[in-house]
Amino acid sequence: MKTRTLGNGLEVSALGLGCMSMTSAYGPAADKQNMIWLIRNAHEKGVTLFDTAEAYGPFSNEELLGEALQPIRDQVVIATKFGFDIDLVSGQRGAGTNSRPEHIRAVAEASLKRLRTDRIDLFYQHRVDPNVPIEDVAGTVKDLIAEGKVKHFGLSEAGVQTIRRAHAIQQVTAVQSEYSLFWRGPEHELLPALKELGIGFVPFSPLGAGFLTGQIDENTQFDASDFRNFVPRFSPEARKANMALVEIVKAVAQRKNATPAQVALAWLLAQQPWIVPIPGTTKQHRLEENLGAVEMDLSDADLCLINDQMSLIQVQGDRLPESAMKMTGL
Repeated sequence: MKTRTLGNGLEVSALGLGCMSMTSAYGPAADKQNMIWLIRNAHEKGVTLFDTAEAYGPFSNEELLGEALQPIRDQVVIATKFGFDIDLVSGQRGAGTNSRPEHIRAVAEASLKRLRTDRIDLFYQHRVDPNVPIEDVAGTVKDLIAEGKVKHFGLSEAGVQTIRRAHAIQQVTAVQSEYSLFWRGPEHELLPALKELGIGFVPFSPLGAGFLTGQIDENTQFDASDFRNFVPRFSPEARKANMALVEIVKAVAQRKNATPAQVALAWLLAQQPWIVPIPGTTKQHRLEENLGAVEMDLSDADLCLINDQMSLIQVQGDRLPESAMKMTGL
């Protein structure tokens, strides 16, 4: 497995593993023992970056990852997140965010226990809290780093000015936001700023929440608990219109003797050497397929062709429901 470096020296596998779907968001939780096996198998195949959050479940995803990685803890990088208003005992979610310093500290302690570890390698603020200055957030994480409980600081779905303010207090190692051929918003302001500041980028939903795999069309039925039921971009009408984008990826995949998912991930890897996508899966064959993208070579001609053809398509539908969009800084 090839490696990449995020920010100030955090070396990780070129592809990480997003673990959210193992317990939530895309339907019912997968079988726990199967997921433990999948996580450990991912490590055997070279994956070293594993992404979770207290909010996934809540709590059950961190617990799963903690059990799975305990035997190989010193060989992996664990990224988790704080920032939502979640009761640390009941798991009851409040209405919004909570990044008060005392809450960040309490979340860190609870996450350490669930993850069965003595340090969090990468601690992201999950969403920016409009009620807490980012300087206070960065300062709290800086203290946790000084205490050895956290190794690196990250931000998720934060705007450029917020990133700059945080970075001035505590060096930001990585920013996590959605980025793929299905959503290219970060290219306008975020990626140039990260390059300037020397911050790594960890795209979530690098396969467009599954759409870029070519396995979804306007007739696909999602489980009742699947979040895509509530995403404008995944309405049947939007899916039908957006299939033009998938057809471009499929055509490249056919020429390259690859899969659409591999083309989509290879395209992301080709954008910058400090980009580390974290595709998620609950299936072994999908894991192997995704990892194959690391060895895939897209030429300059391939990349130009993709960009030229994509520029002719206007993706239909917002990437998140309106209520969720209000919680991002993008």
